[in-house]
Amino acid sequence: MSQQLAYVIITPYSLHKSRTGGILSRLISRTGLDLVAARMFAPSPELVKEYSEAVVSANDPQDPTIQELIRQYILQNFAPDAKAGRRRRVMMLLFKGEDAVRKVRSVVGNLGPDRRVGESIRDTYGDLVHDESGQVRYFEPAVLAAPTPDEAETKLKLWARYSESDGGVLQDVIAYPAGETPQRTLVLIKPDNFRFATGRPGNVIDFFSRTGLYIVGIKVLRMSVEDAVEFYGPVRDVLRTKLKDMVAGKAKAIIEKELAFTIPPAQEKQLAEILGPLFGDNQFDNIVRFMAGRAPSECPVAEQTEPGSEKCIALIYEGTGAVAKIRDVLGPTDPSKAPPGSIRREFGQSIMVNAAHASDSEESAQRELGIVKVGENNFRRVIEEFYGRE
Repeated sequence: MSQQLAYVIITPYSLHKSRTGGILSRLISRTGLDLVAARMFAPSPELVKEYSEAVVSANDPQDPTIQELIRQYILQNFAPDAKAGRRRRVMMLLFKGEDAVRKVRSVVGNLGPDRRVGESIRDTYGDLVHDESGQVRYFEPAVLAAPTPDEAETKLKLWARYSESDGGVLQDVIAYPAGETPQRTLVLIKPDNFRFATGRPGNVIDFFSRTGLYIVGIKVLRMSVEDAVEFYGPVRDVLRTKLKDMVAGKAKAIIEKELAFTIPPAQEKQLAEILGPLFGDNQFDNIVRFMAGRAPSECPVAEQTEPGSEKCIALIYEGTGAVAKIRDVLGPTDPSKAPPGSIRREFGQSIMVNAAHASDSEESAQRELGIVKVGENNFRRVIEEFYGRE
């Protein structure tokens, strides 16, 4: 069966209720598809109008009554909030694989009176409530997804057209009490969460939702070797100096055991100066390899700017005290020293393979965001490369 693109739109209400992680977890683990792009949108009235008209289609096998409910929902809930004077947040997730549209739709589920509790995303997070006369009293679809490959193509091309003007890193979409100054911080869901099609990426995001912060940017990232070297550059000097005494101690013990003679303190110090930088550089190469798929020494210079083989999700969180709140939930670098209930205690394996990265200060966040470029529009690029430019 040929490859397909399928999308899922997480509604403003689902984002507000911090259901993003649970939704993503089900989509990845139950479909086995490849998450190839993601983008935040703050839809304009023009996008809302076009999309609401496109969801009512004779090609959609879903009940026309439900189609009309969805159309009205989009008009009311995707449009800018006139009272608050702000646009609303939605998140687009883009999946690729064989039979992708059907697989996504089966996990999303349908809305109707005969729904089964917990079987699909809509069973768990959506609602369709009727009053005694059979009129719809409350409707929340939780997510939106195309029913057929043709419908997916039509709607993805529509969102791609608006992806620059209405999408990216969102600005002024959250209202804060007077006197509160929000921060922004970067989170990377690291490659160890993507080794297999599991719910781990979503589970990690679920942990971060405890902070009460808001996602204002998202990008599926394959870090290049060059970007990984720049991103982790400040760690390199630390590794070259911090680990030298440990390396010298281990080398001394091995030499004394194997060669049966004692190394005096002065010579042990010389070992530290010789071996420390070498070991630090080796550890740095391991970090770059883990994040990008290859160490600098394994990658020709001409290829060091190309996207790597390892996948991450980059997220921008916004809110009061964002840096500290995220770091608190993440836990310390070493998972063995992380407290119970922290991300690294739950999902980390080692100092390097530790589930996620978060900026340690506002200054670090600004530097790292400049490298990762969460606002870069690879969402549109994936769609145009798959369907061809119009």
